[in-house]
Amino acid sequence: MFLLLIFLPLMGSLTAGFFGRYIGSYGAKNITSFFLLFSLILSCIVFYQVTFITGPCHIKTVSWINLEMFDISWGFLFDSLTVAMLIVVTCVSTVVHFYSQGYMEHDPHLPRFMSYLSLFTFFMLILVTADNLIQMFVGWEGVGLCSYLLINFWFTRLQANKAAIKAVIVNRVGDVGLVLGILIIFKKYKTVNYLTLFNLILFEALLKSNGNFLDVNLNILQYENLTFYICICLFIGAVGKSAQIGLHTWLPDAMECPTPVSALIHAATMVTAGVFLIIRCSPIFELAPTSLIIVTCIGALTAFFAASVALVQNDLKKVIAYSTCSQLGYMVFACGTSNYAVSFFHLANHAFFKALLFLTAGSVIHAMANEQDMRKMGGLVNVLPYTYALMYIGSLSLMGFPFLTGFYSKDAILELALAKYTLSSHFAYWLGTFSAFLTSFYSTRLLYLTFLKKTSSYKKSMEGAHDMPPIMGFPLFPLIFGSIFIGYLTRDLFIGVGTDYWGNSIYTLDKNIIIFDAEFLKVNLKLIPVIFSTTGLISGFIYYKSFAFNDLKVKGLIIFLYTFLNKKWYIDRIYNSTINQAVLYSGYNLTYKTVDRGLIEYLGPHGLSQTVYSKELNLNNIQTGLIYNYTFLMLTGVLLLTFILIIIGNLGIVPIALIFVLFVYIFLNKN
Repeated sequence: MFLLLIFLPLMGSLTAGFFGRYIGSYGAKNITSFFLLFSLILSCIVFYQVTFITGPCHIKTVSWINLEMFDISWGFLFDSLTVAMLIVVTCVSTVVHFYSQGYMEHDPHLPRFMSYLSLFTFFMLILVTADNLIQMFVGWEGVGLCSYLLINFWFTRLQANKAAIKAVIVNRVGDVGLVLGILIIFKKYKTVNYLTLFNLILFEALLKSNGNFLDVNLNILQYENLTFYICICLFIGAVGKSAQIGLHTWLPDAMECPTPVSALIHAATMVTAGVFLIIRCSPIFELAPTSLIIVTCIGALTAFFAASVALVQNDLKKVIAYSTCSQLGYMVFACGTSNYAVSFFHLANHAFFKALLFLTAGSVIHAMANEQDMRKMGGLVNVLPYTYALMYIGSLSLMGFPFLTGFYSKDAILELALAKYTLSSHFAYWLGTFSAFLTSFYSTRLLYLTFLKKTSSYKKSMEGAHDMPPIMGFPLFPLIFGSIFIGYLTRDLFIGVGTDYWGNSIYTLDKNIIIFDAEFLKVNLKLIPVIFSTTGLISGFIYYKSFAFNDLKVKGLIIFLYTFLNKKWYIDRIYNSTINQAVLYSGYNLTYKTVDRGLIEYLGPHGLSQTVYSKELNLNNIQTGLIYNYTFLMLTGVLLLTFILIIIGNLGIVPIALIFVLFVYIFLNKN
């Protein structure tokens, strides 16, 4: 049962991929969807068994790599963290599979699309259930591969090609850091197995805390530095995969993919992998407090950056994409404040309302003949009432509206950041609180421009607009339920005071446990994020209802601020004008012209053939057809040979006699 839930998506993917032309679109979409549904059912059973009956389960299958100390087996770890993540991944993926049956029904390559979706889910399950870093890296690279295939699914579109290549290259930068982290871990601890590694690290920390214990002398400074470097390398990998500021540029461009893919990438698979890695490696991060400060600051900056940029985006999907980037920032800085359980709680909650937002956005795009510009929409509340209701629910949950799913996790993150009483945590708290205001503002803007304002659509688009069909609407009910109730139903299990759900799957130092401090914060401090969110909602509605479309005199500062945000803080331009251009220039002038077309070709087959050919031409010039030229060459050669013999052998009269005989022979033949 444990292994079957992992390999069912792979079976569906292989069936749709290799036999799609025989079973057709109908067979491919139903086989892959129902295999995912069975995997979801098994995930629920495994969750119940691990959580309430047997406890964690560790399965080892076959040996993979066995080189002396480097022993890797295919193993699967089902602990509290894994089984909770399995529910999130399989639930969202199942909904996306069934939704795609309606959304992509007219696409001639539907079997290939469903095969890629199932393969994407399989690699994410491998990543989640792996019991070692190498197997995790297989899933890590697998989701990267599938993201390329899905972003580039419509491969005849140039923008899709560019977005897919960009996603791969940017993620490779992060993957370099992850690989270095794994190599340092193996060099230091001679293992990459989670259970062994974490025990060794904590035992070494025990030695450090006791100085000289069991006659083992430990270099504390070297230990701390090495742990810090390991954490930074692992975090670089998480930054690339979870689109934190600096390596975030691939995420909005990935909106060139079909909308169901956007929902799967942003809600439950690829972008959550980085956060999952940090949570899984919590014993390492806990022992490197400096790295936690960096994680906190990067996460807070990402939350604020993405929320500010989303304010002025006009593409419907890109607004939601930047909201994903912002919410990932919340999850990351929650890990930086050592609140890993709350970070996962927000990850799970975010999966439901973000998938709901993307799939309802897909319904809008589907109804408006693939139009994604919100400035060309409006007045859709009467045309798409069901879609509007669902997007309204998802937006309120994203804002952290009281008693919806997003409220319980986002406010918990901010409360715990405030209760930590450090400079970095308070920096994250205030940036996160202001980002909550921006989130409410741009969510209200999205709803108003798309549904509530007077229509700016073409008549032909409005005449053909229709609400989502039942095949797209019914699969969204689990997401609706999750966006409203799942936060309330699971808060005590995941983050309640005294809960023992997580067991040993998450490790937090005693001094970093601040849940009790947060309980005693003043009520007015706890209400600040809610006030900011509500203010953003009200101010956004008033602005776009009363002022946004009037003739306002715009000052220079406002124009500069709008341009700055619309250009995404000029980060893409800085990359293009500095790093990208430098790499392209050096790649052409150094690597291509000097090394590839220069050194390699000169020393390689081309250079060798040209050398032989040129020497052959020189030899051809010797063949003049004139006998006195040949006689001169012969005499020169004989004299040179004689000189060598005299020098080496000191032969005396013999060479002279030979020369005399040769001259006589030539003279006689000439006459």
